[in-house]
Amino acid sequence: MQEVYIVDSTLRDGEQAPGVVFDFREKVTIAKLLDRLGVYQIEAGIPVMGEVEQAAIKTIADLGLKSRVSTWNRLLLADIRASLGCGVKDLHISAPVSDIHIYYKLVKSRRWVLDCLKRALRYAADYGCRVTVGAEDASRADESFLLEFALLAQEMGAERLRYCDTVGVLTPFSLSRVIGRLKETLTIEIEFHGHNDFGLATANSLTAVKEGVRYIDTTIGGLGERAGNTCLEELAGALKGTCGIDLGLNGRVLRALSRYVARGANRPLISG
Repeated sequence: MQEVYIVDSTLRDGEQAPGVVFDFREKVTIAKLLDRLGVYQIEAGIPVMGEVEQAAIKTIADLGLKSRVSTWNRLLLADIRASLGCGVKDLHISAPVSDIHIYYKLVKSRRWVLDCLKRALRYAADYGCRVTVGAEDASRADESFLLEFALLAQEMGAERLRYCDTVGVLTPFSLSRVIGRLKETLTIEIEFHGHNDFGLATANSLTAVKEGVRYIDTTIGGLGERAGNTCLEELAGALKGTCGIDLGLNGRVLRALSRYVARGANRPLISG
């Protein structure tokens, strides 16, 4: 049976939901509960955001959790230095790969993205970091550039490529095709990060798993920017019911965590 590893982003992408701000105690408690739940990795936040975020991340990193604790970083060395200052050497480095983001959002070039990625990965390697690389807005990227970007990440030692459906425009059919093409060329592990703008985040995550992707990003209750991310509770049930894959999560802890996050985010509880 295929193993599936959950990379939970409740404390990063989940907190980007409108009106959601977890305080220091809530962040640390959510991290502890995610660890007891049994997720593979906890994306604890964005250190470069400032001292309040850094204090929570450092505390979480110092807990000695079984789950991997990582941070989210842009291509900038200042972001990586902020993560290192929190005592975190498990880094996710995210870069725009669609021309919409590169040219119109950042007013940069494809060459700038590749050069910055190379510099960031070298810098992280100098400090002994474990790195995953995110292809931001991959679902709207030119496929040849996405592949060039992915091959660079692979050649420079990144552990995984995070394929981000940043604005939730993929369908299971289109995702199946693109994952298949990537896996034909790449040896690096692929991670899928889905958004729910058209209600397809769970369906797309299931499709990714069926295409052999072993790492899936989630948030508790589907929290996240705009319509949210792949909901962990929903995905866990769907994987077991449709694929026969049991994530091995502690059901009692999941129910408690769902209630805790819903209360902290002032959102309705989606699972009892």
